[in-house]
Amino acid sequence: MNDGGKVSVQGGAALGQNPFGALSAAGLPVAPVGGAGRPLVASGVTKNRGRVDILRETAGRGGKTVTVVTNFTGIGLPEKEQLAKKMRNACGAGGTVKDGRIEIQGDRREIVAKILTEAGFRPVLAGG
Repeated sequence: MNDGGKVSVQGGAALGQNPFGALSAAGLPVAPVGGAGRPLVASGVTKNRGRVDILRETAGRGGKTVTVVTNFTGIGLPEKEQLAKKMRNACGAGGTVKDGRIEIQGDRREIVAKILTEAGFRPVLAGG
């Protein structure tokens, strides 16, 4: 058996018994399916609701920093107020909805971006 240390790759004996061969899918729940055969998102929110910009502003505010979320498309004032409340609670800061924009006190861009991502938006940190 002196073949220069080469290992034969021509096949040979079968690998043996498949350890997963005895498993069956009986009794497992069926995953819900969304449109076009895609699975639903766990929270029931659609994946991409559009781009939103997250800005840090200090102008005209007496030197105080404010995180501003703009460019929402397709959502109304009640949903913006609901998002603003969630952001205020997560940041431990004040905030409001003004002129179709969400304003949160302080530089809280990372926390706000996380909340918007969970809500299905595509946040973009813009400016400052």
